[in-house]
Amino acid sequence: MTEITISKEDDGRHGRYVAKVTGISAEAELTFTHRGPGLISADHTGAPDELRGTGAAAALVDFLIEDARSSGFRIIPLCPYVRARYLKHPEWQELMTVGPGEVPSIQKGHAS
Repeated sequence: MTEITISKEDDGRHGRYVAKVTGISAEAELTFTHRGPGLISADHTGAPDELRGTGAAAALVDFLIEDARSSGFRIIPLCPYVRARYLKHPEWQELMTVGPGEVPSIQKGHAS
């Protein structure tokens, strides 16, 4: 089984979750932006070729979901990968700003 370690970096405006897989020097990331009190946007998930098939990207999204549950924030799923995982997990709807399959947008600093 692949061992994945995830950490969170947050400067108060932007941040990222970083996944590292034991034995591989590359890292995957899921970037986010604070959009208001209790609201972030999941902006981009990226994994280099060395991490393909390890489950690192999925683990990042799962970590984001657990962080939202424990910290009490909602997610604007701008990232196509996050939206694709959300389609498989409609039970995440309480944590998202849109329903499964809906594409969110950011207008004038607000989610719609």
